[in-house]
Amino acid sequence: MQTTSRLFFYIASFVSFSALAQQPVKDTIYTNLDEVVVTGQPEPQSIKKSVFNVKVISRKDIDRQAANNLADLMNFYLNININQDPGQGRSTVSVFGLDGQYLKVLVDNVPLVSDTGLGNNIDLTQINLDDVEQIEIIEGSMGVTHGANAVSGIINIITKKSTQHDWEIKATLQEESVGSEYSASDKGRHIQSVKVSHKITDNWFISVGGNRNDFAGLQGDRGGKNYLYNETDINRQRGYSWLPKEQYVGNALLSYKKNRTRVFYKFDYFNENIDYYNPLVTIQDNYPFWDILFGNDRRYKTERLYHHLNSSGYLFKEMAYNISASYQKQTRDFEDFKYFIEERNEADNQRLTYQSTEVLYSTGSISNILNNKKYNLQVGYELVNEKGFASSRTGLFRDENGGFADKRATLNNYDVYTAAELAFTERFSGRAGVRYSAQSKFDDQYAASVGLRYLFDKGIEVRSSLGKSYRTPNFEELYTYLVDSNHDVRGNPDLVPENSTSVDLNIKKITNFSSGLKMSNNFMVTYLDVIDRIGQVQINFVPLQYKYINIDNFKVWNFSTSHEFNYNNFMLKAGGAVTGTSQNVSNGAVRSDDSYLWAVQLNANLNYSVPKWNTEFSVFYKLNGQQQQIVSTTDPNDSTRSIFGIAKISSFSWLNASVRKSFFKKSFDVTLGARNLLDVTNVRSSIAQGGNLGHGGGSTDLPAAYGRSYFVKLVYNINL
Repeated sequence: MQTTSRLFFYIASFVSFSALAQQPVKDTIYTNLDEVVVTGQPEPQSIKKSVFNVKVISRKDIDRQAANNLADLMNFYLNININQDPGQGRSTVSVFGLDGQYLKVLVDNVPLVSDTGLGNNIDLTQINLDDVEQIEIIEGSMGVTHGANAVSGIINIITKKSTQHDWEIKATLQEESVGSEYSASDKGRHIQSVKVSHKITDNWFISVGGNRNDFAGLQGDRGGKNYLYNETDINRQRGYSWLPKEQYVGNALLSYKKNRTRVFYKFDYFNENIDYYNPLVTIQDNYPFWDILFGNDRRYKTERLYHHLNSSGYLFKEMAYNISASYQKQTRDFEDFKYFIEERNEADNQRLTYQSTEVLYSTGSISNILNNKKYNLQVGYELVNEKGFASSRTGLFRDENGGFADKRATLNNYDVYTAAELAFTERFSGRAGVRYSAQSKFDDQYAASVGLRYLFDKGIEVRSSLGKSYRTPNFEELYTYLVDSNHDVRGNPDLVPENSTSVDLNIKKITNFSSGLKMSNNFMVTYLDVIDRIGQVQINFVPLQYKYINIDNFKVWNFSTSHEFNYNNFMLKAGGAVTGTSQNVSNGAVRSDDSYLWAVQLNANLNYSVPKWNTEFSVFYKLNGQQQQIVSTTDPNDSTRSIFGIAKISSFSWLNASVRKSFFKKSFDVTLGARNLLDVTNVRSSIAQGGNLGHGGGSTDLPAAYGRSYFVKLVYNINL
């Protein structure tokens, strides 16, 4: 199987290079990327022509927020929640109440490797935005064009691949406080980046860049890494409330373009260190001298390599092709060490790889096969060879005798798909497609979709789609085996993929007034039904045992509306969403109520530019209304029995503001701003045990952010 995967990979690479030999028939007029979307399309086309409802985040939107990574950016968009885990230093995303395993994150249409597989459950803080041109988001099932796990939608990050100048040099310096904590050395957030782009000839383009992001952590009510103890504050602990994290990113791009043929090779390198300082201080007797105080600490290291070779162009005059081949590898290590607090040094460092994922990936398509303006037939393929490794030192994987055991597994899938777009009239068009996936681990899967678009008079656009998709179980769900005196949680290699169906209706109206006002109004309804959802089930009570099985059903209704107003130098975006989720889940003895739990979100973005000052003022706001979730909790009348309750998460709001000014003919930009002006830190979560099964419960605080922070960003551009 491995040999076959490598063979397909080499074939795809050969085809990509051979495309250079194609003789172009005519030149292509390249449209500004802000007007064009590529995600889910047979060929790049305008948003208006797309059958899908594509949301676009432009480079200007990224710069207004001074966003360095994807987590900085996504907080203000409807139907999207960022889930913070300060204990692990991770920020993941959920859409429609479904976590990151159901959303696929791609870079230039290639899914990004992650801890648990390919394209899913991505840590958004690990996605740097320095070389991003725009970001495209499609909500709902996208299984036909993007395969497994594109259930709640996809985020496609489009990187920059050309320049208007012979040379472009961009250097960035950004300083931020972390809550109220800042110093130039060991507190706050310190970001430096540089990118050099060069148009070698009219056909060849190269760029090289690097970024350092030093997040010094949030000490908060803790004492930091050098804290010992304080007799007047015995409850204070050593360490950090938000773990320190340092990231390095390097990337390079080589692109060739001649007429209608383009080939590029892209390389990305990512390195991250997260430092955990044990709150317990160990005392080593050193008689007759003073005792030696140290912490048994740990450093988590992530390293990711990303290679992507792509070729696109035309065969036989009008038949468009697009082929990508990618090799990616991510490893996660931990390094245990003793930190001698008074001496300020570390020793006895021991490093171990505890998780890795290695992927060979290729995807390709040929479109416009019929060479007809009214019909566009597309056929494509996707090949995935994924190797996973988890060390016994994670504590999650043991053998049946209770001993530690490493776990290795290989998952392959070989997919083919076809889709057809038909322009019935200039106003009415549709798209239908189907994908077949041959799986090495599971039964073969398929996805299907159909979409319609109609352009009415007076700028009204209506889109509707129906899609079926699937999610394959991840490494942990399949192979976890944690059995000791306190835990009994078992994966299930017999799990089957989840299946989902989504339906959506989108109505959009664009109005241009003679006064110069441009207005866009959008309303969307989405229904999503996930069956055979994987969940942990209590399979025994004494002793208490859990196992992953296909048991849950999950349904979503989402009603959202968004509005945009542009007048001269003023722009206002505002919207709202109401989401209802229904989950029918069992713990082996009790089944939850499947009634809908509702949540509200509101957002707004105000931007005003003053051209004569080369200045922009921006404000971003989002309200996350009270959320309700079904949770498993202990029966107050029987501590050996679990029941279900409703967790209510209090509402909270995000508010950011920034001012951006350009100097020296826009060669030097300064952005001043504040994040989290409302100073959100923790959000209260209360549990009403059992719903109708019982009353009472408790409450806890969930980490949401590290408080109000301020930033300054300096950007120097040299264009030659």
